[in-house]
Amino acid sequence: MLQPPATAPDYAAFLDERLPLQAPPIASYPLGDEQVWIKRAGPGIGPWRYRGLALLAGLLRLPALRPVPNPGGAQAVATEVRRLRDFEARGLRAPEVLAARGEGFLMRHLGRPGQDMPSLGNEIHRAVPQGAAPVLALWRLGLDAIARVHAQGTCLSQAFARNLVRDAAGVVAYVDFEDDPAAALPLATCQVRDALCYAHSTAIYLAECGALEDARALWTAWLLQPGRAEGFGAELATTVRRLDWLRHLPQDRRWGRDAQRLRAAYDLMVPQPPAG
Repeated sequence: MLQPPATAPDYAAFLDERLPLQAPPIASYPLGDEQVWIKRAGPGIGPWRYRGLALLAGLLRLPALRPVPNPGGAQAVATEVRRLRDFEARGLRAPEVLAARGEGFLMRHLGRPGQDMPSLGNEIHRAVPQGAAPVLALWRLGLDAIARVHAQGTCLSQAFARNLVRDAAGVVAYVDFEDDPAAALPLATCQVRDALCYAHSTAIYLAECGALEDARALWTAWLLQPGRAEGFGAELATTVRRLDWLRHLPQDRRWGRDAQRLRAAYDLMVPQPPAG
């Protein structure tokens, strides 16, 4: 005898019940045979926090460095819900929104219940002792994932490797959409911003495992892929030229890890003269 289909959980009621009790900004729960997450609204970032970066972007004439405001609260929740649903509509893998209300939303776990979804950033970092080949393989997955987003005529929020996650099958998905750069900047600038974020968050690991030269060739080929917003290539080239002062930073840790990250990112993105 056929069993009747299981009744779907009341996602909205679950969110209404748990959200007021949740202290951390994001938490996981079992719900029937599923694993779900509730993300609650966080505080906004005051405009004064952006002034220094906005001033630097203006002085260097680098639109991609202009800060994108994160208002926090219900507005940030609405932005993230809208962007997650937009990614789903474009066929880009991101958490499915199950219910939303003013101060938070409920989303389905990307993998099977209990299955870890490591960030690509952590995976690349852990692969450094294994040498260049595994690091490059993982790093290329991130490039391909960002290219898919650009080919769909959109951009990420913050394209750091920590915001790209992988399931057990190795499929890359996208998380963390609290701001919408395309609401504040032209699309080409947003896509340049994606490239800068990914380079900044990964180049240091490429340098540490001796993969920077091979990665530079992959990076150059990636930049030539079709499907990006008009003006992307020219704006990125201009941005890299105006960041030329980064070549004066030391490659070691004398000036700290942040300076080392910037120098590695510059070394990845700058065109190299022909050998000989």
